[in-house]
Amino acid sequence: MSACSKGQFSLIALGGNVTSNEITPEKRLLLAMDRIAETVGDITDQSAIYRTPCFPAGAGPDYANAVIRVRTDLEPADILTRLHEIEAAFGRERVQRWGERTLDLDLLAVGDAVLPDRATWDHWAGLPLDDQKVAAPDQLILPHPRIQDRAFVLVPLCDVAPDWTHPVLGKTAADMCAALPAEQRAEVVAL
Repeated sequence: MSACSKGQFSLIALGGNVTSNEITPEKRLLLAMDRIAETVGDITDQSAIYRTPCFPAGAGPDYANAVIRVRTDLEPADILTRLHEIEAAFGRERVQRWGERTLDLDLLAVGDAVLPDRATWDHWAGLPLDDQKVAAPDQLILPHPRIQDRAFVLVPLCDVAPDWTHPVLGKTAADMCAALPAEQRAEVVAL
């Protein structure tokens, strides 16, 4: 595990696919970015907002997705706590895994930290898709164990940090994105 240093960069994915109180998912992402800047740290880079198909297919309307890079002095657990507080403030309810949501904030990476340890990361990264649908970790796993599999994360991540190198896989965001099937990348469309 890498120690977290002061003022390091964190990568955060934002998503949502539910319009509520007449606030569209796209607008909600922008409002959430404002709240992150107030409570987590300075946003130094922001991707475009993308429209992406709901995952898994048929589980609801298309998503709005984005990624930001934030400079913060907070520890990873504190960042995650604040992200969950922001989700709750925007009406997020954790009813169904991978279900519709007003706002989803995922802590993708904090510096080059691997948390809680490499063996736990390997377990969650290697979990078969059917198991992912029903199992969720009860602790923070960094980097997020699904980054390398998701075009809706990698395409916007490449807007803000194409040279970010995954501390376990040793591949850049750009390399991981290029390794995805072209049809998956093509489904992620800038708004």
